[in-house]
Amino acid sequence: MIQFLLNQQLCTEDKLDPNLTVLQYLRQRGRTGTKEGCASGDCGACTVVVGELSQGPGGQPSLRYRSVNACLTFVASLHGKQLLSVEDLKHQGHLHSVQRAMADCHGSQCGFCTPGFVMSLFALQKNASEPCRQRAEEALAGNLCRCTGYRPILAAAEQALSAPAVDRFDALKADTMLRLQNIAAQGSASLQRDGTACLLPTRLDELAAQYLAEPSARLLAGGTDLALEVTQAHRAVPRMIYLGNVAELKGVTTFDDRLEIGAATALTDCYPVLAAEYPDFGHLLQRFAALQIRNQGTLGGNIANASPIGDSPPLLIALGASLILRQGTRQRSMALEDFFIDYRATAREPGEFIEKVIVPRATAGQAFRAYKVSKRLDDDISAVCAAINLWLDNGVVRQARVAFGGMAATPKRAYAAEAALAGKVFNAATVEAACAALAGAFTPLSDFRASREYRLHAAQNLLRRCHIELTQPKVATRVTDYV
Repeated sequence: MIQFLLNQQLCTEDKLDPNLTVLQYLRQRGRTGTKEGCASGDCGACTVVVGELSQGPGGQPSLRYRSVNACLTFVASLHGKQLLSVEDLKHQGHLHSVQRAMADCHGSQCGFCTPGFVMSLFALQKNASEPCRQRAEEALAGNLCRCTGYRPILAAAEQALSAPAVDRFDALKADTMLRLQNIAAQGSASLQRDGTACLLPTRLDELAAQYLAEPSARLLAGGTDLALEVTQAHRAVPRMIYLGNVAELKGVTTFDDRLEIGAATALTDCYPVLAAEYPDFGHLLQRFAALQIRNQGTLGGNIANASPIGDSPPLLIALGASLILRQGTRQRSMALEDFFIDYRATAREPGEFIEKVIVPRATAGQAFRAYKVSKRLDDDISAVCAAINLWLDNGVVRQARVAFGGMAATPKRAYAAEAALAGKVFNAATVEAACAALAGAFTPLSDFRASREYRLHAAQNLLRRCHIELTQPKVATRVTDYV
């Protein structure tokens, strides 16, 4: 049985299919404002907002609202949360301020995408204190409009943020938090039907025991990739274990020499710490899919997915990150570069999962650069992802770690290029030697994103770009939005 709030209505569900998405759940119950556009998290027409208990300033309990894609969210993951769809905003015959802004600024034509835009604006209003064009563009980057154009929608965002009125969600915040706390106090839950199940542990030891007992179960973190098996491949997932209610797997802890990031920490929550430590990591995370995906997707999930074109693994490998793996009561540490053994194959043992990601902190003389080449700026998968981590001393490369995604069956270090750089003066000749080494070390594939020749040439040019940025700052313009 799972429990959650649908607006202010307590929903208790015990007979739902664990493979049911929130989009299907809403539409089956007559809430058809939430639209299905792509069923893959690309268009934003299905955007809803989820309210979840969190820690506010000073560690005080708070309620956090975030936009998510309903088409990629399994209904089981709503346990202990509040779900809001576009039908919940209008109250006593009056439009919510974000709905009024869309109407006033003529932000809708056919209206199919409008509910998704409205919910993204609602979440933005709850998380921004004043108008900001950049934040508005980031909040709306995961919502596609096919007929209106974005100028009036951005104008609506400005109006909605200029004078946000206290709404009934603010007035009911304390009561909503209390009701969610009461659900959380009941402990673990599960949703089962016809032999299909999703387990929802709340403690790390409970999760470890469940997964050790059922190592064939699929671990569900953000679900932004796993859900595609259901919505795109139309394959049921018979057994799932949801990680999102295990507090020990969430959050970032800062030490003098490292960052420890819980595997189930959402990418949105990883951003401020990683961006502060390594600005290029932050720039890349801002281009990691759309905000709805980053609000759900987790760092551990992006690693465990083991895609050769995942965005975070090359960066983490170049930084020398490691993993803490858990199997039952046993923990072990592993360098991230050793975790990937073949295409979508990892060194995880049966019943073992990622507990933490350990990222070394920046040190003196370190220069870290990360680049993503893709067909479009936002919400796209890399053709090539490069991470170059150098320690420079008076123009000499004392140490180098270089990693690429999209260049092999796994995210991979460029050992030959590193050897060509290490101990050498960081000049054009040294960089050309490293570029030549790439040609001998990588044999990328050709696919619809890029040819092997393009990938190799792009990877070599990114090394050259790094050299220009670090040695000719007055010539180089730091551009993070190239494709």
